[in-house]
Amino acid sequence: MAANDAWIRDGGRVCLDFVNTLRDRWDVPRETLEEPEDLVRWLHGAGLVVPGARLPAQPGAALRSARLLREAIDRAVLGAAGGGLPALADVDTINEAVAAAPRPLLQLVIADGRLEQRAERLAGDVVAGLGLVARDAAELLLSPEVGRVRVCGSDRCALRFVDRSQGGRRRWCSMSRCGNRTKVRRHQERVRN
Repeated sequence: MAANDAWIRDGGRVCLDFVNTLRDRWDVPRETLEEPEDLVRWLHGAGLVVPGARLPAQPGAALRSARLLREAIDRAVLGAAGGGLPALADVDTINEAVAAAPRPLLQLVIADGRLEQRAERLAGDVVAGLGLVARDAAELLLSPEVGRVRVCGSDRCALRFVDRSQGGRRRWCSMSRCGNRTKVRRHQERVRN
């Protein structure tokens, strides 16, 4: 991935941000996870793996598995958002990845004069990091929030996001990116006509 092409993290859930690593689905899809090291950088940037997280012995196979997981999550979430059930193969792919997720490490902390728990969820390697992505997808699929998953309304985007707006009528993945561009383009078209 080019250094100037930062990943977009506007999905509202880590699993949707992961799905959004395949850009331009509306036209010719553009892969941002081109090399195994891109996957490590993405997982680290998402706060899922420790610095220096390890790639498996076959990094190319790990990257292919990550891409398959990404597409299984996308199909499952969009299907469930539309009121359907995910395909059994997609459920199996997600479950297989969830099995590799590390269990949260329970930690005690004192905050605001109270004893509380904090669960650390950092993985030490790529496979466990992808397990955390899959766990987030499973949690989303089982929650009512899945009904609020949307695809950006811009005809040049198609990023997935959770609509947490009060009225549930959010149309764009980001107002500053797609919303404003769409409004400007439509205004310019009206002015020309």
